[in-house]
Amino acid sequence: MDNASLSRKPPQASELVADEIPEAVRDHPYPEAGQSQSKKKGLIWKLLGLAALAFGVSIWLHLNFNSFPATSQAEQTQQDSAPTSSASPSVASPATTPKVPAIPENLLGHLPYPEAPAKDLVSVTSDGSVKLRSGAAAKYQEMVNAAAASGIYFAPISGFRSLQDQQHVFFDVKAERRQNASKRAEVSAPPGYSEHHTGYAIDIGDGTAPEHNLSPSFENTEAFKWLEANAVAFSFEMSFPKNNRQGVSYEPWHWRFVGDKQSLETFYKAHSMKK
Repeated sequence: MDNASLSRKPPQASELVADEIPEAVRDHPYPEAGQSQSKKKGLIWKLLGLAALAFGVSIWLHLNFNSFPATSQAEQTQQDSAPTSSASPSVASPATTPKVPAIPENLLGHLPYPEAPAKDLVSVTSDGSVKLRSGAAAKYQEMVNAAAASGIYFAPISGFRSLQDQQHVFFDVKAERRQNASKRAEVSAPPGYSEHHTGYAIDIGDGTAPEHNLSPSFENTEAFKWLEANAVAFSFEMSFPKNNRQGVSYEPWHWRFVGDKQSLETFYKAHSMKK
């Protein structure tokens, strides 16, 4: 080695060309910059992770909160349908419980009447075959006594009749006489539609002229003439005079008591019935 080479100063880094820079220095000229980039990459991954987590949470919330209205709507539908299902038994009950047919206000010219209670019936004959309600029986007896004082003697024929009694009078006699229902109804009421059910009505004959009993010819008897003139004083009236509003055949022997509130209420439909 010569002195000249020894005495030469080493070149400055700025004077070195690129090929003369050591390879280690060339590959990592700024070691701190590499570390900074690594930190940035880590931060980016963390942000991406948080974004993914936030996206997942938003999807979960979206799915869950959207399902709530559906559930509420389903519950609301069930609640709305509940009154219908609870009301269905009341709608179906008429089908399971047979309905009682409404009683017509007029059947073949006759009105419906209730049966008198047995405890209120009093006999107006010695054998007990003819009975009236107590109030009507008392007035009838007064009327009988008044008529007898004038030499008129009544023959009581029929008073209270039960539904079973009227069944025979209407249907059995209709069959015997080969009458249709309309024809039979002209002289007798169907069961449930007879004034005799009330205990206020009575068929009266003449004790001295029985051949006229239950016949329009009864109007020619002394008994009828007395009744026509005096029955009203004892609160009795003829139920079916000529051309009566109900269209029932003329029955001069059939009389009814209208001397108290209950009897008037019982027969008021007959009075108000239009012809």
